[in-house]
Amino acid sequence: MKRERNMDSTSDIPTGAAVIRSHLKTLPGSPGVYRMINARGRVLYVGKAKNLRHRVASYTNPRRQSTRLLRMVAETASMEFVTTHTEAEALLLEANLIKRLKPRYNILLRDDKSFPSILVTGDHSFPRILKHRGARNRKGDYFGPFASAGAVNQTLAVLQRAFLLRTCSDAVFQNRSRPCLLHQIKRCAAPCVGRIGEDDYADLVDQARAFLSGDSRRIQRRLARRMQEASGELAYEKAGQFRDRIRALTQIQAHQDINPAGIGEADVMAVHQAGGQTCVQVFFIRAGCNFGNRAYFPSHGRDDDESRVLEAFIGQFYDNKTPPARVLVSHPLANSGLLAEALRVRAGRRVLIDRPRRGEKRRLMDHAITNAREALSRRLAESASQRRLLEGLSRLLGLEAPPDRIEVFDNSHVSGSRPVGVMIVAGPEGMMRNAFRKFTIRGAALRREGGEGTASPGDDYAMMREVLTRRFSRALKEDPAKGQWPDLVLIDGGAGQLGVALEVFEELGCDDVKVAAIAKGRGEGRERIFLPGRKPIDLAPRNPVHYFLQRLRDEAHRFAIGAHRAKRSKAMKRSVLDDVSGIGPKRKKALLHHFGSAAAVARAGAADLRAVDGISAAMASRIYDRFHADG
Repeated sequence: MKRERNMDSTSDIPTGAAVIRSHLKTLPGSPGVYRMINARGRVLYVGKAKNLRHRVASYTNPRRQSTRLLRMVAETASMEFVTTHTEAEALLLEANLIKRLKPRYNILLRDDKSFPSILVTGDHSFPRILKHRGARNRKGDYFGPFASAGAVNQTLAVLQRAFLLRTCSDAVFQNRSRPCLLHQIKRCAAPCVGRIGEDDYADLVDQARAFLSGDSRRIQRRLARRMQEASGELAYEKAGQFRDRIRALTQIQAHQDINPAGIGEADVMAVHQAGGQTCVQVFFIRAGCNFGNRAYFPSHGRDDDESRVLEAFIGQFYDNKTPPARVLVSHPLANSGLLAEALRVRAGRRVLIDRPRRGEKRRLMDHAITNAREALSRRLAESASQRRLLEGLSRLLGLEAPPDRIEVFDNSHVSGSRPVGVMIVAGPEGMMRNAFRKFTIRGAALRREGGEGTASPGDDYAMMREVLTRRFSRALKEDPAKGQWPDLVLIDGGAGQLGVALEVFEELGCDDVKVAAIAKGRGEGRERIFLPGRKPIDLAPRNPVHYFLQRLRDEAHRFAIGAHRAKRSKAMKRSVLDDVSGIGPKRKKALLHHFGSAAAVARAGAADLRAVDGISAAMASRIYDRFHADG
C-alpha cells in the first residue's frame, strides 16, 4: 500500500516500545483487549489477550516482530485497555472494536452488510410472507439467511406460486374489497376477500413453513397425492393447480445448486490466497438447502496466512449475526476452541467449528474452495486491468506513479436552487463508494482575490471553491500525515474551475496535490483535460484511458444529479408549517384537514385558527404572527 511506503523509518521503535513498556507495571494478568493509538488519537491496532501483561510485553522485543508490526510499534503513542471475565468475551469485544474502529494494522472485513431472510409473520390470522432484513423483532418464523436479495426475491416468487400466500401489507389486506392481480395470476389465495377460509389458509402456511424447514419431499408427495385424487374425481382444473404448485417447488430446488445430504444447518467458509490478496467464500446451508454464497476480500498484511485471515474473518463476520449450529472451515484455526466458545456465547447454544476431511462435507468444501479460487482470480484480473488504466493515466498526466486514490469533484443545481457538491473516489480496486461524499453548499464567506466574497448559489466557481476548501481544510486537521489524501484531484470543468482549485490549494498551503480538470470538447466523446502550466489535452475516442476518465467524470455527474434530486424531493415534501415552532405532525395534519392547504392556513385569521382541534389560543397567535409579521 502506498501509505506504508511513505511511512517513516523504524527509528522511532525505541520510543514506541518505551510507551508500551510504561503500561506493563499496572497491567493485570487477566484476559482483555488492548488498543494501540498514534499521536493523532487514531487507533492503530486492536488485540485480545488471555494474559494482558504477557501479550503486551511481547511488543517490546523488536526481534520477534514482522516489519509491519515494527511500523505499528513505532507509531504507538498511547494505549488503552479493557479487562474481561473470559478470553471468549475478549474475542467478542475485539471483533466489535475492529469493525467499529477499522484499525489500520488489523485484518479487516470491509463488506459486512446484513443478509436478507424470509419471514412468515405470526401476528395475524392470515400470515404474510415477505423479505426481511435487520433485527428479528416481529413475531413470526424466519428462514435464512440468503446470500442476496435476488435469491430471496426469486424464492418468494416461487413460493407464491407454490403456496399462494399473501405478500400485501396488513393495511392493504384490511381495506381490499375485491381480489388483486396476484390472485388473478394464481399467486395468492385472496384471503382478504374470503376466497379461502382461515383453516385452509393455515394449512398452506404450514406447508410453506415445512418446505422452508427442509421437508420438501413430504410436501411434494402430499401435493402429488392430492393431484392424483383430483384427477381421479375428474376435477382436472384443480389437478392442474396442484401440478403447477409441484412444478414451482421443483424449480426452487433446481435453483439451489447444491443440496448436501446430512447437513441441516451450516455456514461453509473456504479461503484461498494468491497475489497478496485473500478471498473467503461463504456458503449458507439451511434446512439442507443451499441458500446462496458470497465472496469476501478482507484487508490484511502480506505476512498473514490463510488460517490467520480466516480466524479473524469469522470473529468479525458473526459480530452482528447469529451463527448456525455448525461452521465448516477449509483450514485449521489456531484458536478454534476459543472461537467456538465465543460463538456459543453469541448464539446462546453450542456451535461446532469443524474442518471436514472426507465424505459429503469434504466435497462441499472442495466446491467452496474452487469458488474462492475462481473469485480471487477474477478479482486479480480486474485489479490488473485497473492497474494498467492507472498506469496509462499516470503517463498521460505526467504523474510520478500510478495514483492509488483519485478524488473527482462536481456540483449540481437548477438555476442556482438547492446546490450540492459531491466527491467520488476511485483507486486500484475501482470505485470506492464508501468514500463518496456530498456537500450542501452553504454560501459561506470565502476569501477571494481582492477581498471577501460570498458563494452565491448559481456561481459554479464559488461552489467549487467552497467544496474544495471544506474537504481539504478538514483533511489538514484530521489527517495531517496525508494517509488518506488523493494522489490526483480531478475537477469537472475547464480552465476556470482548474484555476479555482489551484487557488484553494495555494491558500491552504497544499502544494503537493496534483490537480486536473476535465471538460467537454468539440464533438461527442472528445473531452479535454486541463493541467497547470500545460496546453489542454484532447482525448481521442476508443482509447481505454480516455474511456476511464470519461467514466470517472460521468460517475461524478451521476452522483451529483442524484444528490440534487434527493435534496429537491425532500424540500418538496416540506411545508411552510414545518417552520412554525410547536407544530408537529399531529397539529400539521389537523390544520391541513381543516383548511385544505398550507397556503390557506397562512391566510387564515387568528379566530379561524383557534377553531381547529388541538390549536390553543397561544398557538393560534403564534401561527398568525408567523405569517403576518409585516402586518
